Amino acid sequence: MSPTLLIALVLAVYTFVFTLDALADFLNLQTLKTAGDLPPEFREFYDAGKYRQSQDYLRVNTRFALIQKTVSFLAVMGFFWVGGFHFADVLARSWNLGEIWTGLIFVGILSFLRVLLGLPFRFYHTFVIEERFGFNRTTPLIFVKDLMQGMILGAVLGGAAFAGILYFFQKQGDTAWLWAWGAFSAFQLILSFLAPVFLLPLFNKFTPVPDGEIRAAIDAYAKKNSFQLQGIFTMDGSKRSTKANAFFTGFGSFRKLVLFDTLVAKLDLEELMAVLAHEVGHFKKNHIIQFTALSIGASGVMFYFFHLLLNQPILIDAFQIKYASTYASIVATMFVLSPLMGLMSIPNQALSRKFEFEADEYSTATYGKPQALSTALRKLSVDHLSHLSPHWLKVMLDYTHPPVVERMRALTSLSARGP
Repeated sequence: MSPTLLIALVLAVYTFVFTLDALADFLNLQTLKTAGDLPPEFREFYDAGKYRQSQDYLRVNTRFALIQKTVSFLAVMGFFWVGGFHFADVLARSWNLGEIWTGLIFVGILSFLRVLLGLPFRFYHTFVIEERFGFNRTTPLIFVKDLMQGMILGAVLGGAAFAGILYFFQKQGDTAWLWAWGAFSAFQLILSFLAPVFLLPLFNKFTPVPDGEIRAAIDAYAKKNSFQLQGIFTMDGSKRSTKANAFFTGFGSFRKLVLFDTLVAKLDLEELMAVLAHEVGHFKKNHIIQFTALSIGASGVMFYFFHLLLNQPILIDAFQIKYASTYASIVATMFVLSPLMGLMSIPNQALSRKFEFEADEYSTATYGKPQALSTALRKLSVDHLSHLSPHWLKVMLDYTHPPVVERMRALTSLSARGP
């Protein structure tokens, strides 16, 4: 295969993925309905004005996302076409450092340009769109602080991971991809333990839930279902958004439950416990372990491709890079594989939607109040102005959770079935 043909194939795949994504957004907009067509499950939760607002929120976000995706697509294609990778490589090499440091500078340049491209969109979405619909609580100071901390952490952690990968590919010969895969997988696992303790507190304040009704109910449920918790915390999510959520962090004895303060304010105790039982279901059904295994397997495939394409002249020539290098080969391979990896995520997202149904079923089986979970999900959907009837193509490409109406009907079926 010639470099020209490779370029044509890469551009064709990127164009196909972009077009498919845009088609999904267009079809999703066609599913908008009037208040008279509101699903019966939500008629007690939405009034006509609130429902129209949810429709407007979808329209505004979809059009905004389409503009952002178009600009990003054209920028990436333009950068590729004018030889941007070559210019970044020349700039990185001008420091006259070793291969690893040069590679880190090269990746740093590309990462900085990516952040720079996305920054105006991130700012507009936060301070215009989210502000318009009453969600935003982020101040300019918090926005800047989050941006700087995110960039620093990305540089430190991402730089360490990439430096390790370069080291193994330079030193370990034909088995380098196995060494790099193993080290990268270990790095991911270690980070999953350290993040709740050292990284998340950099962005939010975590306060232990005091003794009282909520803590007593959580402790009783956890004990009944043999679910060990290291701590129960509320997080000041309200300083950035009015939207609510809950999540677990860590594994085993390091496991912590985190409740957004907005969630505690919006749900009653039974609804809160039903949501908690759903999250416990993900652990009890081994969903976290399965996704971790899939992630490790996918990274293994990626590292094997790095091995196959390392310093291949066709790849270097296609990206108009003058000098072959390990770091340029890895970045070029990631660029080639990126749209394919997006398509390959479709089965993972289908699995994630399946897991959500299983976690809902676990909540029903162990807490025994499917109606409480159903009410909680409806409250949160209305509060988030969620789209109730998304197009199947949009669901297939982007949804990690089933459409909320499907979950309501599944919970109704579980309730009718009884214990």
